[in-house]
Amino acid sequence: MNRHEMMAGRPGAEATLRYLDGDFQVLSPGAFVRCAVTGRPIPLAELRYWSVDDQEPYADATAAHQAFMTRRMR
Repeated sequence: MNRHEMMAGRPGAEATLRYLDGDFQVLSPGAFVRCAVTGRPIPLAELRYWSVDDQEPYADATAAHQAFMTRRMR
């Protein structure tokens, strides 16, 4: 996927993604997604952490770990 595909048509909007193993698919174009833990916007070019099982993005490794630990406690 290239930058144009990620932002086509909605440069300031939140994207909708399908999270895959090692990659993601843009379902609705936009410039960013929101971290499921912190709520911070994550530019698609900087998105590195997500859960395939829960289909949610994380801003950083700390947020990903926090989500993992929360799931584990259930």
